[in-house]
Amino acid sequence: MSRFFRAAESDSDDSESDYSDELTASDSEDHSGSDSEDDSSSDDDGAKKGGAAAGRGRFFEGALDSDDESDDDTVRVVKSVKDKRLDEIEQAVSGIANGLKINDWVSVQNEFERANKGIQKAAGLIAQSGVPKFYIKSVAELEKAIQAAAQKEKSASKKLNPSNNRALNSLKQNIKKNNRQYESQIQEYEKDPENYDKEPEEDEEQEVKKPKVKKAKKVVVSDSEDDKEDEEEVEDDGFTPVGAGGKSIELTQDNLYKKLREVVDARGKKNTNREEQVKILERLLVIANTPYQKIIVLLNLISAQFDFATGISGFMNIPLWKNAEKYLNSLLTILEANPLYIVKENVPDVDDEDKDRLPENGEPVLIQGSLVAFVDRLDDEFTKSLQNIDPHTTDYVDRLKDEVGLYAVIVRSNAYFKRLDLVDSISRTTMRRLEHLYFKPDVVIVAVENATAALLSSKASKDSEALIHDLCVFLYKNANSLQRTRAMLCHIYHHALHNRFFVARDMLLMSHLQETIHQADVTTQILFNRAMVQLGLCAFREGMIKEAHTCLHDISGTGRVKELLAQGLQAQRYGAVSPEQEKLERQRQLPFHMHINLELLECVYLTCSMLLEIPAMAQAGNSPENKKKVISKPFRRMLDYNSRQVFTGPPENTRDHIMGAAKALSIGEWERSVELIKAIKIWELMPGCDKIKEMLAGKIQEEGLRTYLFANASYYSSVGLESLGKMFNLSVNTVVSIVAKMVYNEELAASIDQVANVVQLHHVELSKMQSLALAFADKASGFVEGNEKLLETKTPQPQQGDRKKGGALGGKEQTGKEQGGKQQQRTMGPRGQRGGRNQFHNGLGNSVRGGRKNQQQQQQ
Repeated sequence: MSRFFRAAESDSDDSESDYSDELTASDSEDHSGSDSEDDSSSDDDGAKKGGAAAGRGRFFEGALDSDDESDDDTVRVVKSVKDKRLDEIEQAVSGIANGLKINDWVSVQNEFERANKGIQKAAGLIAQSGVPKFYIKSVAELEKAIQAAAQKEKSASKKLNPSNNRALNSLKQNIKKNNRQYESQIQEYEKDPENYDKEPEEDEEQEVKKPKVKKAKKVVVSDSEDDKEDEEEVEDDGFTPVGAGGKSIELTQDNLYKKLREVVDARGKKNTNREEQVKILERLLVIANTPYQKIIVLLNLISAQFDFATGISGFMNIPLWKNAEKYLNSLLTILEANPLYIVKENVPDVDDEDKDRLPENGEPVLIQGSLVAFVDRLDDEFTKSLQNIDPHTTDYVDRLKDEVGLYAVIVRSNAYFKRLDLVDSISRTTMRRLEHLYFKPDVVIVAVENATAALLSSKASKDSEALIHDLCVFLYKNANSLQRTRAMLCHIYHHALHNRFFVARDMLLMSHLQETIHQADVTTQILFNRAMVQLGLCAFREGMIKEAHTCLHDISGTGRVKELLAQGLQAQRYGAVSPEQEKLERQRQLPFHMHINLELLECVYLTCSMLLEIPAMAQAGNSPENKKKVISKPFRRMLDYNSRQVFTGPPENTRDHIMGAAKALSIGEWERSVELIKAIKIWELMPGCDKIKEMLAGKIQEEGLRTYLFANASYYSSVGLESLGKMFNLSVNTVVSIVAKMVYNEELAASIDQVANVVQLHHVELSKMQSLALAFADKASGFVEGNEKLLETKTPQPQQGDRKKGGALGGKEQTGKEQGGKQQQRTMGPRGQRGGRNQFHNGLGNSVRGGRKNQQQQQQ
């Protein structure tokens, strides 16, 4: 045995050794069993007994009854199967809580699986006594923590490591499936989280120990529409509210204003407990018994509810949002029942703010506050919550049901502002109301109005078109410039949605919004893009292919449709967008139920491009100059790519169907083209899809006829009208109309012989000089336009003195050019001056104008 252990044995025999020696002896008994195999059993037993006896001497003095108690006398605890299972589940729940504290999602996932295995093992016991409440509480809090972590991960600059990220994603999927089994228990927990897991036996013991003390009756604000004030007895549960420093808080009528002032002063300060502030304000609301007291407490209570949503991407929790909506309804109820109390933004300062105020001589009591700001914030938080909820789950649908209550609050506040004649507040709430309605069909608008009328006991509007018209007209007359612009765009969108194309088009052209929209803010530009897209879809449904393509080209032709319509973010390369910019773009995203189907939009755009581009390509023929005139670059790019494919299989998606139809149309197989277009399944999403398919079939027949004439005109001297009609299944009158229009627009060199019922085709061949002259004229005009645009966009506008100076410099450059001979000079003057433009006018531009002037003088 080593010297260390011998010293320990010698010290353990001494009962008068100090505390450190006792610890050494107790340690030696643990080490002696593993490290000293050659020692005798008698030595080990002596060490253990000596250590135990010495240990009891001081440290365990008075804790045991006898000093000669051995290990055989220890009490073994026998647990039932139920207790063992519950202990296993409780240990796993504790592990989940510890993992959440340190943000270790791998351990949280392991403990979550362990807890679920324990639940499965205890299935028989759970069937008798129910699911443990601590498990329900754990999984409910775990779901909230996972949602918060996923939201934080989106906006965090530093991402989780791969293992933690995989564990978080796995938990995000599994927790929803798991919690569906316990929806009723979780809802019960959400009602009262603090008292959920308390056992009723403990409550009974508390009731026996501390009898209830009844307090005085206190008035509670009623949430009913008729604002009946019900009095109920508030019983003390034996607890006293405690503030900072452990001091008890006593809330009475005498110190109501004092405590309210303390809460208001503490708002926004560091280390302020917002939950405690809300609880104090809720107790003050119970104590308040006059309209003035209730109003000022509710104003601060609603603001305190909104304080929970902080940060650029944070949004209010749904229970908090519903509380804010409930308190705002209570405030409007009190204000409607007491018209002499008015809440306004601009109110003169009052000296006695901490005293109850009553209306005197019929004069109203003015209270400082902003109801319209509450309405705006409530609506914004509702939109944020929809942006952050997965739209493909039932949670999104459940959240969307709250829109009716929010719409009722907007309508109710609008009526209150009208009574007070607050024009700015009326305009803001009217704009909010319009933004909730403009994108919905008539049936949905009528349903929302009926539900709102049932909540407010008012009369519902039966005509959605008249309702939208009245809202927009009010904004046209009373709102500011931005609100008028947005109201006009909403009105155009609503008309286009309901197939009133000409009304919507005339409103857009008369408003001249397309000329000034680039000066508006981003959200208004997004609304303009949505209105233009809906206008294009309306034109397509009405059979106006060219107008539809014109409206859709600026949006669909860019390749950034998601970004322009605020329906998603484009994939950025090499960190082109900063995190702050990405957060702002995410804030602008529209909720899912407001989206326009992008696949349908692409299908409509490509179909319109096909009907316009294929005849234009046939008309261009083999001319390289005409081939450069492209109507739709995205369509032409897709068609070229499809044509280069060695093997083309059957169409699988929308693009494949349209490319196949375009190739069939270009070679005259219009029946095959119609078959492919009708086979696209996305048409089912449009109202009246059968009518649209028939319209497309007729358009393909007409464009097939035009394509055939363009492609084969050089091979015929005359073509019979009846043969053309049979070839494309068209009547003779329709064929005559199409050919006459082509002749009138100088697209086809031909004439119609009505006697012989044929089309005479004229073959006009240009001479070499005429072809070169036309090519030169096109290039010269393109050069002039390009040079003018370049100078106007790149060169700043100079002052009058600079223009003179630039002209002089331009003259000097010309002199240098004459003297230098073959030396090439700059075509543009010095940077920031207009000398280059003067040189161009002195060259080709002035010679052309001078020739025209000489001709006019000769004619005179």
